[in-house]
Amino acid sequence: MPSSHPPLLVVEDDAIVRMLIVDVLEALGYAVIEADNAAAALRVLNNPQQSLALMMTDIGLPDMNGKVLAGKALDARPTLPILFASGYGDSVQVPQGMHLIGKPFSIDQLRDKVRSILAE
Repeated sequence: MPSSHPPLLVVEDDAIVRMLIVDVLEALGYAVIEADNAAAALRVLNNPQQSLALMMTDIGLPDMNGKVLAGKALDARPTLPILFASGYGDSVQVPQGMHLIGKPFSIDQLRDKVRSILAE
């Protein structure tokens, strides 16, 4: 049951896209923490009181590349799963052990991707 997981951190600068992702994840039973940029995400990541199950981040953020953010996330939380969302789809290379979902993605694709990552 998804609700047994700690929250998912969603980092997306486009407010409409972020709202849609959060709505879908919450409808699937996940708790979600939203961040509209890398600085906001890092405040969450660097808070030892805040548990997280996964970070989903856009690769193209205004204040920091999503891959750089992922590196900083793993510095703070070495076992945190990372899911990148990219409008460039499969042409984007993501670091070893990290995951990618191409935009636009369907609700089912997002559900299946998150479930498979959390099941690992």
